[in-house]
Amino acid sequence: MSSIKEIISQNLKLDDSIKELIQKKINLKTKPIGSLGKLEEYALKISIIQNTDSPKLENPQIIVFASDHGIAKEGLSPFPQEVTFQMVMNFLNGGAAINSFCKSNEIELNVVDAGVNYDFGNIEGLIHSKISYGTKNILHEKAMSKEELEKAILSGYKITDKILDNSNSNTIGFGEMGIGNTGISSLLMSKLLGLNLTETVGRGTGSDDEQLMKKISILEKASNQHKTSNEPLEILETFGGFEIAMIIGGIFAAAKNKSIILIDGFIVSIAYLFAYKLNPEIKNYSFFSHLSEEKAHISLLKFLNQDPILKLNMRLGEGTGAALAYPILKTAVGFLNDMASFDEAGVSNKE
Repeated sequence: MSSIKEIISQNLKLDDSIKELIQKKINLKTKPIGSLGKLEEYALKISIIQNTDSPKLENPQIIVFASDHGIAKEGLSPFPQEVTFQMVMNFLNGGAAINSFCKSNEIELNVVDAGVNYDFGNIEGLIHSKISYGTKNILHEKAMSKEELEKAILSGYKITDKILDNSNSNTIGFGEMGIGNTGISSLLMSKLLGLNLTETVGRGTGSDDEQLMKKISILEKASNQHKTSNEPLEILETFGGFEIAMIIGGIFAAAKNKSIILIDGFIVSIAYLFAYKLNPEIKNYSFFSHLSEEKAHISLLKFLNQDPILKLNMRLGEGTGAALAYPILKTAVGFLNDMASFDEAGVSNKE
C-alpha cells in the first residue's frame, strides 16, 4: 500500500457463509446451548475470520508503539516526558509488565520507536521508525504535518504487515507508550465525537484533583487554539500522536491479513475509533481486551457497541490487556476443536 486512501478503502468485508455450520458445531458440544457464554461468541467470530470450523491462533504478537507529545512539557502528566524513553529501554531489557505478561502467555513482543524524544542510536531489539522527536506542542501549532501523518500511518501498516508475515502469525495485539497520550486521546475523542472535555478527560497515570483540573485546562486551551472539521484525519493531524497514527495503520494491516486483532485499553481504543470511522469493517476482526479504569473508556465502548473480554481495574497500557485477553480467545478456540459432541461422547442430548 502506498497511500492512506488505499489503506482505508480496502475491502475488509468477511464471508460469513460458514456461520450456520459453526453455530451448529458449537450447539452440539456436550453442554447446554449457550452455556459457555461469551466463549461461544468468540469461537464463532474467530471461525468466521479464518473461514474454517477448526480455527487456530498461531504465533501471537504484540506491538508496542512509543512516541512523545510536545504538549507533555506543559505538565499534562505528573510524570516527566523522559519516562517515555526510559520505559522503552525497560521494554527492551525485559523489565516491564508487558514483558512479564507476554512471557507468561507465550506472546512475542515487538517495540517500535514511532517518535520518542530521544536518540536510541542503533540499539538492537528496537524497530526504528521515528517520524520526529515527538509531535509539536499543540498549544502553539498542529501536532504534525499531513506528510508526517501519512508517513506514520503507512509505517504502522508496513511494520505490522512485515511482523505478521515474518512470524506466520494470525493473532496480533497493539499497545502504546507515551507520556501525555491519555490526555491527547481524551482530546481526540472529544473532537471526533463532539463531547465536552470534562466527559472524556480522566486521571491517566494518577493525577490528583489539582492535576486533573490543570490537565483539563491545558487541553481546553489546545482545543480552542485550532479550528477543525469532524474529518478524522484532520483531527488526528492537528492533535494526535505518532504512536496513535501508527496503530491505526497497524489495525488496517492486521485486518487485511485476516488476523485476530486484540485492542488494548483506552488509547488503543481511540486509535481503533479513528480506524473505525475511516472503515467500519475493521470491527469484523477486532476483540476488545478489557475495560480500562480510564474515565471515558466505558462510554467509548458503548458508542462502539463493544463488550470487553476482561474487567480487571487496569489502566496501565503497554498492551497488557491484550496479553491477558489472549488466553481467553485461545480457550474459546480450544473448546471448539477439542470438546466432544453428544454423539462422539455417547451422551444423551435433550429431545
